Amino acid sequence: MQISLNWLKEFLDIRLFPKELVEKMNSIGLLVDHWEEKDGDVVLELETYANRPDTLGHLGVARELAASLGIPLKDRKFPLVESSENISDVFDVQVLEEDLCPRYSGMIVKDIEVGPSPSWLVDRIKAMGLSPVNNVVDITNYILFSTAQPIHAFDLNKLRGNKIIVRTARNGEELKVLGGEDVVLSQSMLVIADENTPVALAGIIGGEDTAVTEETKDVFIESACFDPISIRKTWKEIGIQTDASYRFERGTDISFPPEAASMTASLLTQIGGKALKGMIDIYPRPRKMKTVILRHHRVSELLGVDVDEGFIVDFLKRMEFRLEKQREGTWRVQVPYFRVDIEREADIIEEIARFYGYDKIPSHIPVLQGINLEVNKRKEIEDKVRDLLFHEGFDEVVNYSFMDTEQEKLFKTGLDAVEIRNPVSLKASLLRTTLIGGLLGNIAWNVNRGTEGVHVFETGNVFFKKDEKYFERYTLGFATTGQLGPVFWKREPEKSDFFHLKGTCEELMRYLKFEDFSFTVEENPFFEQNYSLCLNFKGEKIGFLGGLKRSIVNTYSIQEQVWAAEINLGSLLKKQPKPFKYSPVSRYPGIIRDISFIAGRGISYQEIKDCIEKLMIPYLEDYVLYDRFWGKEMAKDKVSLSFRFIFRHPERTLLAEEADGFQEKIIKALNTEFGLNLRGGGQD
Repeated sequence: MQISLNWLKEFLDIRLFPKELVEKMNSIGLLVDHWEEKDGDVVLELETYANRPDTLGHLGVARELAASLGIPLKDRKFPLVESSENISDVFDVQVLEEDLCPRYSGMIVKDIEVGPSPSWLVDRIKAMGLSPVNNVVDITNYILFSTAQPIHAFDLNKLRGNKIIVRTARNGEELKVLGGEDVVLSQSMLVIADENTPVALAGIIGGEDTAVTEETKDVFIESACFDPISIRKTWKEIGIQTDASYRFERGTDISFPPEAASMTASLLTQIGGKALKGMIDIYPRPRKMKTVILRHHRVSELLGVDVDEGFIVDFLKRMEFRLEKQREGTWRVQVPYFRVDIEREADIIEEIARFYGYDKIPSHIPVLQGINLEVNKRKEIEDKVRDLLFHEGFDEVVNYSFMDTEQEKLFKTGLDAVEIRNPVSLKASLLRTTLIGGLLGNIAWNVNRGTEGVHVFETGNVFFKKDEKYFERYTLGFATTGQLGPVFWKREPEKSDFFHLKGTCEELMRYLKFEDFSFTVEENPFFEQNYSLCLNFKGEKIGFLGGLKRSIVNTYSIQEQVWAAEINLGSLLKKQPKPFKYSPVSRYPGIIRDISFIAGRGISYQEIKDCIEKLMIPYLEDYVLYDRFWGKEMAKDKVSLSFRFIFRHPERTLLAEEADGFQEKIIKALNTEFGLNLRGGGQD
């Protein structure tokens, strides 16, 4: 935006050298990119902001300088030379789209002699980088750059029907705009029309057919307020941006159109015209001034410095804000219509900071108070459970917390179910005592729709009562059946089984750092006798897992075997997991020994594991059961178990003789404890 110093002097008495003026404008946020002396004037290139449309005219900049310098604006007079004819007797305006045009003002000036502009007006137009056209067009441009209110002048005698209609265009209508370009209009565009056709694109550009020419004698002056969004969409669609649209799309002062129309008419009468009496001003829904509550203490809190109350009151009044004191240190502030950027208290405080002076606000690093955030242990464990089970191929489900009496009888959890007093149905008459019932429902639903493998989990509460008291238990349940992973041509698809379920439980406990866990064989009303384990942590029962009984699975019409587990996460949350410990990767090689035993089928892996760990073998880095089989050549009560042991010294290369000694110690202990014998060729 270009600003002329001589033009500013029309509004206030400035007695500053150009450099002083630039410094003053920069200090209040009106940033001057550069300035130059030209034809006895000083023209400044001002950086404007999208939310400050009031500074797109000399009046808005003058207001800012007047408030900063503490000087008043000049009281400018715009006298009218009027004829005896009344505008309402000869002309009419209809606004059919009040939302898109909330205010429309107009005046008529007759008997104008269109010609060259006076020298003072030519100087103003040239200062804006424009070429003078004629006195009528130059006056409308003068008002625009002076006040930021766009003005358009129509040749009154070219308007058909002595009427202006503000409406949306009809699809397919055309308008030849100034410059001769034909524009095809759409229904979303707001136009200014006479009784027959559009004569201007509202707020953007006028039409060629009603333009002011040397033959023009009478003009209709349009001064309006248009919807910013509508203006922006229209000029984007047609590809024509003008000085008028640039201002309308940012929001204009809705209180100003009548005054701008009167100023324009006054200047036109000074070149020989006569204004008709009265003004057309259509403003069906007058807007109230925005009101904001301003608190003195809040100014200090946001700026970090105490600003004198007297300065605040005096400054805001100079900026044309209206103040009403509510109580000590609190004001009710009415925002002037031209400040469309002010919405809240912080906006007013920002204005105070600009004029108080940012250089007066001390710079310091604020003291930050630490906030001790409580660790949400439940959320942490939920996130880890999801991570692990997603990795293992399980999908999360969320089920209702209800069950019916038939389900309760089927599962026989041993918990006293909580009855619902007013159930929505008999199938939701109890609160669930296990998550497995809901998981089976998910499996049945998916299997019935052709899914070959279903692996699901859920976290939630189960409910029960004991001694007339009610309890909730935070629980994890997961179930798996059918095919594991997608079909692949290179190998036969695997199926979910007991060991997949048990391995998932093991991985989950290790991932949660609850590594001191174990499994024990224990009967459960849910599971088949040979596939039922209890999960323990430090000797406490925290869950169970196994193969669901065929009687339960059949109830849900599921053909495949279903493997399920339920873990008491609420109990685990009370435990302390093993702390994370970093160990560097050893630089020394390990010694691997594979040993195969013949063992009785009644001996569980957990028992063997406990025996090995009691030995506390030094440098035993890891061991794993990697093979288990039985066949015709073996006794029916025997099974072959193959273990791999890895020995490694952290600080040197371990000797083979040392590994031999450790190996013999393990073999001897397992033979003594369980009668395990080496299988023929059982050492490697």
